Amino acid sequence: MSDLNGKKVAIIATDFFEEAELVKPRDALRAAGAEVKVYSTGTDPIQAVEGDTTPTQKVDVDGTLDELDVGSVDAVVVPGGTINADHIRVEERAQDIVRQAMADELPLAVICHGPWLLVSAGLVQGRRLTSYPSLADDVRNAGGTWVDEEVVVDGNLITSRNPDDLPAFIQAIEDALS
Repeated sequence: MSDLNGKKVAIIATDFFEEAELVKPRDALRAAGAEVKVYSTGTDPIQAVEGDTTPTQKVDVDGTLDELDVGSVDAVVVPGGTINADHIRVEERAQDIVRQAMADELPLAVICHGPWLLVSAGLVQGRRLTSYPSLADDVRNAGGTWVDEEVVVDGNLITSRNPDDLPAFIQAIEDALS
């Protein structure tokens, strides 16, 4: 386990995020010493799902997307979940957050359907990444190179395909922050 004391990580999500893709990185990074906060479109707890359809727990939100100062964090994490990803991709503030993370060369870790936000934010051109397989055409059409690997690190961009890839995804985040 890495020593991430003093590191600050922002997770951005909306309702119907894939539970494991938010909770497991959040808990692992906290266990390594990082301060991890969850930001959403509002302040109410957000609904987790398993397998896109089965509601599970609600997760408390630490602030809104508008309150997130990207310059004050060391990394940004975007979980998947088809509905979450479809909703967050059209949020202009979420697009601004990932654009700033890329411009500032902060680790930007995106999993499963989360890369839809990267497509909508215009951040895929010339990048090598992975995602849930159904997004492969979206990534290619946006000018990216899609690969079928458990974790892909392209500069500061970290991507993974699905919850089965979480151990490698979390390790790549920890490595980027160490």
